[in-house]
Amino acid sequence: MKSLWTKHTVIPKRERLTGEIKTETAVIGGGMAGLLTARLLAESGVSVVVLEAARIGSGQTKHTTAKITSQHGLIYDRLAEQFGMEAAGQYAAANEKAISEYRRMVKEYGIDCHFTESSAYLYSCENRKAKELAKEAEGAKALGITAEFTTKTELPFPVAGAVCFHGQAHFHPLEFLKRVAEGLTIYEKTPVLSVEGGLVRTDGGTVTAEQVVFATHYPFINVPGYYFMRMYQERSYVLAVDTENPAKGNGFLPEGMYYGVDQNGLSLRSADGLVLVGGESHRTGENREGGRYQKLMEQAKGLWPDCEERFRWSAQDCMTLDGVPYIGKFSAATPNWYVATGFGKWGMTSSMAAAMMIRDAITGRENPNAKVFSPERFTPSASAKNFISGGLHMVRDLSREIFALPRAMTEELPCGHGGVVEYEGKKVGVYKEENGEIHVVSVRCPHMGCQLEWNPDEKSWDCPCHGSRFDYRGKRIDNPAQEGIK
Repeated sequence: MKSLWTKHTVIPKRERLTGEIKTETAVIGGGMAGLLTARLLAESGVSVVVLEAARIGSGQTKHTTAKITSQHGLIYDRLAEQFGMEAAGQYAAANEKAISEYRRMVKEYGIDCHFTESSAYLYSCENRKAKELAKEAEGAKALGITAEFTTKTELPFPVAGAVCFHGQAHFHPLEFLKRVAEGLTIYEKTPVLSVEGGLVRTDGGTVTAEQVVFATHYPFINVPGYYFMRMYQERSYVLAVDTENPAKGNGFLPEGMYYGVDQNGLSLRSADGLVLVGGESHRTGENREGGRYQKLMEQAKGLWPDCEERFRWSAQDCMTLDGVPYIGKFSAATPNWYVATGFGKWGMTSSMAAAMMIRDAITGRENPNAKVFSPERFTPSASAKNFISGGLHMVRDLSREIFALPRAMTEELPCGHGGVVEYEGKKVGVYKEENGEIHVVSVRCPHMGCQLEWNPDEKSWDCPCHGSRFDYRGKRIDNPAQEGIK
């Protein structure tokens, strides 16, 4: 399933790394965060090498809804209460500066990426949440963000309340990334196998670097850092629909960007003459029943009965314990390692904020907003809660009752379906293609041994503990796992 962003954008291929090289900074990961970090470091005169396991922009960057906004759900009032006004102000300022930095780069590099100024709205259709939204608007304003509470939007349904953030934007992420990558030293099809100090080992050679930046979405090294104890992953789904009906002369293309805070609230924005309809979030590995795209389409049809689906895709997001990304030193034990992860559903803005903070750390500049994002804010009690949750997934999933499919390897399993079955006394994952071909894989995640769950919407095996994903043939799709399943 390809996203809208891949429709016309072709990014030139880069060579694999072979041999041994040296550089000042090695950036692991060629998505938005990694390439922005490399670009800002290069602008500062630092030599940089980017190592990408697949193709640049092939991970979460091409699956975003591409909003550039400091509006990150109901967060500012909570941050002020949880961390204090100073820390909440750091979070707000870092994201507002990230928006400004996108503007600078688009202008200075002359990037044709459909960068569009747009207001961003949080909205609710529930009367009981109107006060909460009004409080969020006041909290954002107190932190220097231009925001206001309103009950008027361009949505095709009434709202109980909304918070409008002015001065936000959206763009075409791959067109932007394509230009940012020009002139950088990038090696594709170069998966990193291990990192020891400043020595980065890949399957084709090594890089010796003074600093190493982990911009891999989810860090693949467990110790030190213990990020597997501090994050989980969520999946969400997007449809690009055509709401235009020439016979009726109608259609809907919002100028603003909208994010619903209700349980089944939708994310909406326009792009390329289509409306992006997002939602149906769930923890990765918890989608046994499937039907997420169908539910989104039912909601879209409820708004625009004549709408037609043009594209569909899904995204994966790293969620931290407190809703704030981990950006900065990887751990106290690795002073020359840096990390950018845990962006939640706000990857584009957070990628730029991370790039600016890591650039400043490496070049010795003071960044007044870095403290609130520090990975060293790790609290063992809160992390233990998340770790226990993951452990329960492990125990529960491995003891689940298996599907009763006596001849699942042959005619009993319907074509196009998959699931966990018992075969020769072992639990295995089975998928039967439409042509009847059977694929049998291990259901133990190679990362930390959790039992994988079948995702019928994407025909993938997903880990409910830490979010690794594999296709039905066993090939790795998403980390932190570094290898496929047998």
